[in-house]
Amino acid sequence: MPEMKEAVSQRPNLVPMTRSEWALILILVAIHFTHMVDFVIIMPLGDRLMKELHISPAQFGMIVSAYAIAAGIASLLASLAMDRFDRKSVLLTMYAGFGLSTLFCGLADSYELLLLARTLAGVFGGLAAVAIMAVIGDVFPPEKRGRAMGAISSSFAVASILGLPLGLKLAEWYGRGAPFIVLAAFSVLVWAIGYFRLPPVRGHLNATRSNPIAELVGVASNPNHQRAFAFTFFLVLGTFTVASFIAPYLTAMNGWTEGDLAMVYLASGIITLIGMNGIGQLADRVQRLMLFRIFGMAALVMGIVLTNLPATPLYVAAVAMSAFMVCATGRFVPAQAMIIGVAEPRVRGAFMSLNTAVQHLATGIAPLIAGCLVTQTEDGKITGFPLVGLVGAGAAIVSLVLGGLLRSAPTPNPVDSKPTGTTDAIVEAAAA
Repeated sequence: MPEMKEAVSQRPNLVPMTRSEWALILILVAIHFTHMVDFVIIMPLGDRLMKELHISPAQFGMIVSAYAIAAGIASLLASLAMDRFDRKSVLLTMYAGFGLSTLFCGLADSYELLLLARTLAGVFGGLAAVAIMAVIGDVFPPEKRGRAMGAISSSFAVASILGLPLGLKLAEWYGRGAPFIVLAAFSVLVWAIGYFRLPPVRGHLNATRSNPIAELVGVASNPNHQRAFAFTFFLVLGTFTVASFIAPYLTAMNGWTEGDLAMVYLASGIITLIGMNGIGQLADRVQRLMLFRIFGMAALVMGIVLTNLPATPLYVAAVAMSAFMVCATGRFVPAQAMIIGVAEPRVRGAFMSLNTAVQHLATGIAPLIAGCLVTQTEDGKITGFPLVGLVGAGAAIVSLVLGGLLRSAPTPNPVDSKPTGTTDAIVEAAAA
């Protein structure tokens, strides 16, 4: 059977999503939303953390990196066992650990304790994210994955619209730990909804299993998988080298308060949320590689613009931030849909664990690179950010090339966790 190139396959007819499919997506979005708020809220709190905990930009970069590096290591280890358990059980277990770790972040009162808390949150949050991606790959067929991934990706925009502004206000009113404590409480509610409404996803358990080490080596040594891993690494690196220091840079450059920064994130989040809906539908209609490259080039340009932005009014920063977020987040929609289709269903959990490990590794390396390139002057200004933009642009260019080398797995059909083989049946069985 000749290899199929999903990235360039045509999808002229948009297959409608059912109500049950949207219900499942909403639960996954709620879980991913809390994960994204927990991950990104640390960045706009950077200026406050550096002042209150008396830490340097390099130490702040380590706090951001600890979350991602821990998530990467945990995802790598989880790839040995991820496909041997029901996806729902894995997701809820990891999400419970994430909620407790987020509470710990809110209670931490020193650099060392916060670093430990962020590490634990990264372990559990990263594994929950892996389980979400595996569920999407198992339940949704290729012709619907673009919209499913668009909805999941929109959680970043919702986090910017609701989570970040509210979190920054809570920090301004009650201190730096308040956003994490409130988020942990909200996670309890989301966990309860997931417990009662998430369907079991067990179809992958029917596959014949080899030794877990041998299976992991097989997944890691597959040339097509390796291309996907490299693609993920440079895609993420090109985004988070810039994103990790945007908030401290804009705050220091303009002398803004956290309330001012919240308005920038609110505006850019609204624009991104609107954009994600359209991009998700486009990813199921047009060539995904072409769509990725369009948004990838635009994100590259806006990254350069944003890292060279001088002192500016709020509305100018909001426009620049919105353009960067739409393009940077938008390219992840077709990219993730391409990546999910690379692995066969029987090893998709292991593949997504390894791919997520690579993603988190890049997310962890990015702020370390940025932290080494930027410096804070005696008057509080951030310098060296334009160089960070060039590094991000270089990584983005590599991802544009690698995207064209991806191939879909020989078996494109989704794994069915019920004999009926429909997403509706899966969801309805869970609700029964």
